[in-house]
Amino acid sequence: MEPGDVCGGEEALPVPVCGTWTQLPDFQYAAELVAGPGAELDPSEVTIQGCECPEPRCPPGGCACLPHGDNYHHRRLRGSQKPVLECNVLCRCGESCANRETQHGLQFQLQVYQVPGKGWGLRTQEIIPSGRFVCEYAGEVLGAEEARRRIRSQHPHANNYIIAVREHLHSGRVLETVIDPTYVGNIGRFLNHSCQPNLVMVPVRTHSMVPRLALFAARDIPAWEELCYDYSGIAFNCTPNSGLLSGHSQDMETDRSQRKKCLCGTAPCSGYLPFDATLYKAGSL
Repeated sequence: MEPGDVCGGEEALPVPVCGTWTQLPDFQYAAELVAGPGAELDPSEVTIQGCECPEPRCPPGGCACLPHGDNYHHRRLRGSQKPVLECNVLCRCGESCANRETQHGLQFQLQVYQVPGKGWGLRTQEIIPSGRFVCEYAGEVLGAEEARRRIRSQHPHANNYIIAVREHLHSGRVLETVIDPTYVGNIGRFLNHSCQPNLVMVPVRTHSMVPRLALFAARDIPAWEELCYDYSGIAFNCTPNSGLLSGHSQDMETDRSQRKKCLCGTAPCSGYLPFDATLYKAGSL
């Protein structure tokens, strides 16, 4: 890592560090998901069949990748209540297709910096319009047992980067993906929690059934504002059967001593960071 670019050239834009960069946690940078211990699927393998649209713009409703209409309008996400399927490397439409928004990498000038009381954080150096793609939360895709092992081995006061994303399908099935950017990950690992976030996380599938956790602007974000999302996934996802994200879901029955204080400072702050008790229970994932 270098102060001029914490990404080491792996992203479309450099992400500089404001602060004592030598104090950054040591990790291997990866712009996309990688298969970790216990992963059932390799996220780098192409497993989704591409569309046959010959035109640069896939027609909504007539494209296999757009069964519910366009995902984006003028590069802005149309809604966060459902998972997104983008065109992939097997699609005939080509790289200029508008249904590939998250595949262009970073599109805004971001910066890693030290947030008083929180440690490291991520902020934008320019205005980000509502609905625009900001970054991905990338890391190792883990199996359930490995995720539990890593969490149990953590020091109680250490940062926990592991997130379990559960997609509740209309059929009643729940698809779960566990991602850990502790050792291998991208700039998403620097995002802090907020009970009133300016980002929303949406599962986006491109060439693999393993969803990429894409973060979009939930509103217009002014320059130099810290970028945050809701670790629990509750914000912006209130209907339980419409692709609900429930990452670090809160368990109010959990011993408060196991939970960390929330420092987001927003009016609706719950006082504690979301806590996913299932990650600590054997056989629960």
